[in-house]
Amino acid sequence: MAGETTGAGGTISTVGVVGLGTMGAGIAEVFARGGLRVVAVEITAEALEHGRATLARSTDRAVERGRLSAADRDGLLGRITFAVGLPALAEVDLVVEAVPERLDLKRRLFADLDRICRPTAILASNTSSLSVTEIAVATGRPDRVVGMHFFNPAPVMKLVEVVRTVTTSTEVVGAVQALCARLGKVGVTIGDRAGFIANALLFGYLNQAVAMVESGYASRAEIDAAMRLGCGLPMGPLALLDLIGLDTAYEILDTMYRRGGRDRRHAPVPLLRQMVTAGLLGRKSGQGFYRYERPGSAAVVPDGQTPLAAPPDGARPVRRVGVVGTADAVTGLGELFGQAGYDVLVVSRDAGRTGGLAGLADADLVVEAVADELAAKQALFAELAEVCKPEVLLATTTGTLPVIDIAMAARRPAEVVGLHLIDPTRAGAVVEIVRTVRSSAEAVATARAVCAGLGRTGVVCGDRAGFVVRALLFPYLNDAVRMLEASYASVDDIDHAMTLGCGYPAGPFEVLDRLGPEVVLRLQRSLYRESREPGLAPAPLLEQLVTAGRRFRDRAAG
Repeated sequence: MAGETTGAGGTISTVGVVGLGTMGAGIAEVFARGGLRVVAVEITAEALEHGRATLARSTDRAVERGRLSAADRDGLLGRITFAVGLPALAEVDLVVEAVPERLDLKRRLFADLDRICRPTAILASNTSSLSVTEIAVATGRPDRVVGMHFFNPAPVMKLVEVVRTVTTSTEVVGAVQALCARLGKVGVTIGDRAGFIANALLFGYLNQAVAMVESGYASRAEIDAAMRLGCGLPMGPLALLDLIGLDTAYEILDTMYRRGGRDRRHAPVPLLRQMVTAGLLGRKSGQGFYRYERPGSAAVVPDGQTPLAAPPDGARPVRRVGVVGTADAVTGLGELFGQAGYDVLVVSRDAGRTGGLAGLADADLVVEAVADELAAKQALFAELAEVCKPEVLLATTTGTLPVIDIAMAARRPAEVVGLHLIDPTRAGAVVEIVRTVRSSAEAVATARAVCAGLGRTGVVCGDRAGFVVRALLFPYLNDAVRMLEASYASVDDIDHAMTLGCGYPAGPFEVLDRLGPEVVLRLQRSLYRESREPGLAPAPLLEQLVTAGRRFRDRAAG
């Protein structure tokens, strides 16, 4: 029958939603779009009207964008009954709560629902971080309690994490999975663990991005640009935190830290707590890491941290560029600089050759792209110091080695920077401009100007393992391997969680196989050696697959 899903104890044809904030209103819309009758409940008339207005705005936007016809919108809204108070849920088949992330509040709510709803009704929590088990034991029907974690915006995002506890019945899990399919969602069934899949992987990465801002390692705009352009993510981590709400993010991190073995990657960075205390909550308050036109607006307005469009102060003119390195690398770099209008001299040489550099004597910039081996780079930079003029800018393209170790070999470390091109062939791609403790302001400004001349986005950062992109990306990949290693979820489920739940262009295992597990392992070892943070130690499974010469999809297939 249309609008009905067969499950434990009969069919699911009428569902209740408790809490009509952004998330709850979106969940109600999802159910109504799927043809189910919905009872949408709030605790006050004012909150109910706010929820009704939120849902109306969402469906009106869908009509304006051609994603929903006016007739379908009217039919959708006609399937929703709005009510104040829990007694309106007495006859529903399933209830999903979307109230604030407080365990005491959810436990009281589930105890009330247990008394009000009929015995066969399924009680579901949309919690993103709390223990579903601890919520379930507040009821007399823990076998009929399950997690249904939708992602924002619920009408758009395809993933639902279906969280089973040790007491949830198989029939209830099956009924909820069937309902997800009926709604056009992908239901991934997992156990009751802190953060589930998506948040456990996402929030460690977000927290680390805040730590970068707090330490002054890189600016908010540069971190966000690095991850959007360097990894193809739909949003940078700090803009995403503003969207989620910094208070919400703090609560999720704090809960995961306490429930998840006190992994310091999930311990909220002090800056996050300070911003929450100061009322800087993100879009909802009109200011977070960015300033917005008004509370609730997505329009960013300039503030004191907004970078100026003017050319960098102190940049020296660069007309002649030398590119030195292996044949494959120098060909692409030579074309890149040549197409940007620079006079380019390419010196192609194998590692170990020592000649052919005399033509670089008048170069304004020399870019090195030899094999990523410290001794080879140091030897080359020592030679360049003998050949090139004193004011030349020397740049290394290393993505893994300490730039300062290379710079000191040149005996002019003030004029050495890193220029790590994330994707040299793609217009608009990111270049990580790595400043060492000895790099001059003029050298960094010149590097910025060169990146702009190439049509690339320059991101200035310190000389730390992984720089920005890999320092944020690779621990997230390592966390995904740990999750697989613990048999918590499969390769496909983890990849689905991040692509369908977070809008990532590729899941972590697809990225791991594309980059090569050996590349990820090498840098993850560097990150761990530098920080000695236990949570950054390479996952044993990653080490094993590299030793065996296999990829993660090979393992899944085997």
